[in-house]
Amino acid sequence: MRNLDKDEVEPGLQRRLCTSDAVVIGLGAMIGAGLFSAFTPAASAAGSALLVSLVLAAAIAYVNARSSAQLAARYPTSGGTYAYGREVLGPWAGFIAGWGFVIGKIASAAVMALTFATYTVPEGWVKPVAALAVAVLVGVNCLGVTRTAAAARIIVATVLVLLGVVVAVILGGDQDPPLHIAGPGNGVFGVLQGAGLLFFAFAGYARIATLGEEVRNPARSIPRAIGIGLGIIVVLYAAVAVVLLNVLGAGGIAQSAKPLAVALGNSWALPLVQAAAALASLGALLALIAGIGRTSMAMAREHDLPHYFSRIHPRFSTPYRAELAVGAIVIVLVAFLDLRTAIGFSSFGVLVYYLIANIAASKQPAGERLGPAWLGVAGAMGCVLLVATLPFGAVAGGLAMFAVGIGYRAARLWFTSR
Repeated sequence: MRNLDKDEVEPGLQRRLCTSDAVVIGLGAMIGAGLFSAFTPAASAAGSALLVSLVLAAAIAYVNARSSAQLAARYPTSGGTYAYGREVLGPWAGFIAGWGFVIGKIASAAVMALTFATYTVPEGWVKPVAALAVAVLVGVNCLGVTRTAAAARIIVATVLVLLGVVVAVILGGDQDPPLHIAGPGNGVFGVLQGAGLLFFAFAGYARIATLGEEVRNPARSIPRAIGIGLGIIVVLYAAVAVVLLNVLGAGGIAQSAKPLAVALGNSWALPLVQAAAALASLGALLALIAGIGRTSMAMAREHDLPHYFSRIHPRFSTPYRAELAVGAIVIVLVAFLDLRTAIGFSSFGVLVYYLIANIAASKQPAGERLGPAWLGVAGAMGCVLLVATLPFGAVAGGLAMFAVGIGYRAARLWFTSR
């Protein structure tokens, strides 16, 4: 239950989203994250076994999605696994999940802002334009979740059309003989690390669960939206990965920050891939801000973050204080990010988040589960496996940030108890 200050009557979030709204918000979060950011570091890790990493990441994402859908159907409130962890496993488990989501997705938001600017402006303008994009999309989110869904719908539709044209041009081009699409790769560790980095690309469906307090008929709509969104993304990623491997090979993907643009060469369609990348990154950033803001709000309700951030705007029904704070932090971070480390750091935080989700799902009574308990256990084991193989810098940074969060909560509880 949320704790209100004395004499404060706080407005609640409104259930304004239908299933298709939730699907496009999830798609918007996943398309930009995967197609234009994650393939390069994943190919560097997995080599010619990139598709094996993609299949493994997708399988773990599917199990996690089942757990998230099961929990969201039972606890249709804002905050995602932060709320589920508190209900099923206790306050500390919920806090660790929420903290992992917030720090991981703030890193993702910075990556998406920089990706957008990289594709649209000269190098010297990348960071200022990235910061401006964050500020504008925070404003869109603060105006209401229906505006967020409407913007995501336009962005997703446009990006899918542009990608279809780009892939058709690549396939119809006069390319060199195809390279090996699959092979031994860089060993088992490389495949696992590639899967961990590609998991970053699938994790956008969590945005659907964090909107649980704003979706109509959540027990039905959220599981359907998660399943539909993830299914569409798996097909899209696999198709693009096959095309890129066929044209560039794993080495070519690993050496380019813009593999789709490189695959086009000097084609007339090059501006289309630039536009698709820019729009997809904006869509992901829009959905990220919405998800982080609502998880932060849920944590603030329970005083796991300062209660100041729990405030909901009386007119627009949005957690505007939390979203403004998230935007300010992301703007600061755009000046200090390396893409590979940021993606790994994000994957670390989100995999911990899903570790808690899977454990919580496996602990639910049989009547509340969508599948057998062992499915949640398998998902938890998959999360641990991928975390253990992430780049060292990402793991070290993630552990440090979790230490900060745990220390903060322990100190608050100690001062509160005195």
